[in-house]
Amino acid sequence: MTPPGAATAALRSRNFALFFTGRAVAKLGDAMLPIALSAGLIQHGHGPGAIGAALASLTVFLAGFVVFGGVFCDRFDTRTLMIGADLVRVVTQAGMSALFLSGHVVLWQVCAIGAVNGVCAGLFQPGVASTVPRVADDVQGANGLIRTAESLAMLLGPALAGTLVGGFSPGGVFAAHAGTYLLSAVCLALLRLPAARGRPAERTRYRADLAEGWREFRARTWMWSVILIWMVYMVTVSGPLVPLTAAEIIPSQGPGVYGLVNSALGGGTALGGLLALRFRPERQLRAGAFALLGCCCYPAAVGLGLPPAVMMGAAAVWGVGGGVWSVMWATSVQTQVPGQILNRIHAYEVAGSLAMMPAGQALAGPAAQLLGARTVLLAGGVIMVGISAALLSVPAVRTLRAVPRRTPARGRPSAGRGAATRDVDA
Repeated sequence: MTPPGAATAALRSRNFALFFTGRAVAKLGDAMLPIALSAGLIQHGHGPGAIGAALASLTVFLAGFVVFGGVFCDRFDTRTLMIGADLVRVVTQAGMSALFLSGHVVLWQVCAIGAVNGVCAGLFQPGVASTVPRVADDVQGANGLIRTAESLAMLLGPALAGTLVGGFSPGGVFAAHAGTYLLSAVCLALLRLPAARGRPAERTRYRADLAEGWREFRARTWMWSVILIWMVYMVTVSGPLVPLTAAEIIPSQGPGVYGLVNSALGGGTALGGLLALRFRPERQLRAGAFALLGCCCYPAAVGLGLPPAVMMGAAAVWGVGGGVWSVMWATSVQTQVPGQILNRIHAYEVAGSLAMMPAGQALAGPAAQLLGARTVLLAGGVIMVGISAALLSVPAVRTLRAVPRRTPARGRPSAGRGAATRDVDA
């Protein structure tokens, strides 16, 4: 356990406070997006297949572009790329708002906007991993705080989106989403970061940078093992979850209830982030894998058609498990990988994690038609138990030890610290 206030002391850093605010606000908009998109498409006569296609359009381009985004972040100014990605998404979400407000919603146009957003996310996401160690010395504490704030945004976002959709229009949600990206860009622009340490002095070719990132990724058994297992999770559990839960809950209970269920998930994730902020296990990934066992509850509850209150409780349990895992995983990546290759390693990790999600999203509709949506969700609950067991069965994952927190020297600003070089787990 950490002493009270040890992690939250990071908030006194101007850089961390700005980064923290930008991530929380952007997450608020991201949390509103699935509800607005699902409810809006359903209102215009589309089903789970269309919802899955719209969500997959973003994920496909994110997964396909993020590896190149990692190279760009290592070669150019990371913050500038992140700001540019945010500003482009301000424009795309304003366009999505106009599309839904006009009442003339064309699926291919929604998917095209999602594709542009996916490319932008691919440019933005690699920089997150390398920025956290530069704005905070206590990486796990920083991740815990960020995850908690993001989760509170997830708690408020779905409820706010459900209210806006029910009382106004999905278009209003997309307009608000554009505003969150604008504020995120402003926060990033106000950061005062020193030059990142460990960048290569010689400019190599893109292909060589990609190859180096791949070699470093493959050299870490704990990382590629998790990603392989996560690909199964994405196609069987996470990918179908949003389209099928939306198709099950919204027609029978309304968008408001669906928003409340997602808010409960956000609340659980916030609690998981708080637990991970205080709980400092020596073997972080093992603790996170045990926490994932609780994630079986949510798809099972929806699949069984249980009352809304029970679904909310199950979603909260899912959130706790996912919140703990995400902090443990992010901290492991950011502390175990050398700073000069962290953007590229993180890019391969994100690409691998998301590679199969579009397949799960796209197959949600056909699978529901063939087997029934509730059967697919129940199967996802069972598979989630197997995912946790598979993670625990890999020695490199189960035994990976946490890197001790480095205490900054007196008088040295915490924002200037780069990620320390770590030994490769072969």
